[in-house]
Amino acid sequence: MKKTIVLGASDNPSRYSFLAVEKLNRYGHPVVAIGKKEGQVGNTKVIKERPDEKDVDTVTLYLNPQLQKQYYDYILSLHPKRVIFNPGTENDELAALAKENGIQPVEACTLVMLGTGQY
Repeated sequence: MKKTIVLGASDNPSRYSFLAVEKLNRYGHPVVAIGKKEGQVGNTKVIKERPDEKDVDTVTLYLNPQLQKQYYDYILSLHPKRVIFNPGTENDELAALAKENGIQPVEACTLVMLGTGQY
């Protein structure tokens, strides 16, 4: 199972980040949901902190590029294997930083990747 950080998580059921947290849990992936406000998605708490996580496989983004800037150092410090840029979150600057740090940038949709077995 692939430990995943969902950045831009929301407890609003109409948000794609909410659906991603739900689906990641359903598929058995450990999830850390980080959002701008605290909340709950099923059994997963949405937190505002930036915990020091180990063995992170994936960071999946649900933040526009401007809001991502404040997380650059945090994302890189996690040393994930990949960063998924979901539609609308594409960011050449962060993708380049990821590559420089041995992290694979992926422009894709987490929900589609899970649904098609590509996650």
